[in-house]
Amino acid sequence: MILKRVLQFAHSLLEAAVKEGDFAIDATVGNGHDTVLLASLVGDRGKVFGFDIQQIAIETTKKRLKESNLEQRAELFLIGHEQIHEVISTDEFAKVKAAIFNLGYLPGGDKSIVTTPTSTIQAVETLLKMMPTGGIIVLVVYHGHPEGQVERDHLLQFVKTIDQKRAHVLQYQFLNQINNAPFVIAIEKQ
Repeated sequence: MILKRVLQFAHSLLEAAVKEGDFAIDATVGNGHDTVLLASLVGDRGKVFGFDIQQIAIETTKKRLKESNLEQRAELFLIGHEQIHEVISTDEFAKVKAAIFNLGYLPGGDKSIVTTPTSTIQAVETLLKMMPTGGIIVLVVYHGHPEGQVERDHLLQFVKTIDQKRAHVLQYQFLNQINNAPFVIAIEKQ
């Protein structure tokens, strides 16, 4: 298949944006896959900040990082992504080249615990204010459940209002898939 699947596309954006020594954010660490990818990209001089509101997600991510011998490259926080400004300094934000969100619920976890449009939009706004020009925010939107559909609608409405002088916004989606297939919203700061 020539067209990249949604997660492949999301990862290709991260791989293009993040270089050795950069900082990155995994706004929803979940099962740790994106955190490990980012930790491999930032190298020994970089850093990954990971956020999740579920202890099991933090523990699973720590385990994955340790198995990959990358635990020293990441700092994990048991708080919501809307609070990133409380733990990342202005100097550190200046080095953040990419952030990724996997929205919805923790795969294999409690499906009643979901991301919300309010916290996600607040985190995106913070990133747009604090990230350097050229930084990229990648949102993987899972909308196969009622709360996900609400979040999808709010996010799409929000990103369409971002001034193009402030950021470029792209939506990457397969249109002929069944079951509300996930899609990517990518925001590149100008």
